[in-house]
Amino acid sequence: MITHLGTACIYVKDQQKALEFYRDVLGFEVRRDQPMGPEGRWIEVAPKGAQTRLVTFTPKGHEDRIGTFSGLVFSCKDIDETYKTLTAKGVEFKQKPEKQPWGGILAQFYDVDKNTHVLVQE
Repeated sequence: MITHLGTACIYVKDQQKALEFYRDVLGFEVRRDQPMGPEGRWIEVAPKGAQTRLVTFTPKGHEDRIGTFSGLVFSCKDIDETYKTLTAKGVEFKQKPEKQPWGGILAQFYDVDKNTHVLVQE
């Protein structure tokens, strides 16, 4: 049976810039960075301790997905503190933290390629 989600793809223009954003700005660990073919790299990043890794890669023919809603939801313990920290590091938010009708607190932010990600407080 399925035990967990191993990887999820984030479509990016420039793998190096994406790596620097996820590693240096968001503080993710680099789990893998190795050559993949003549022009690409297989890069996996993840929040510390997470099982699921994010792959920063765009397959040929999927370039139109760069800069769209990713469908990824990141969790944090204190959304106001996370918002404040990421804003100070230059992360642009599409939506500031707001209480939702379902009871949670949600924000949306852009990565370096203008992909939109969701941030929720656990």
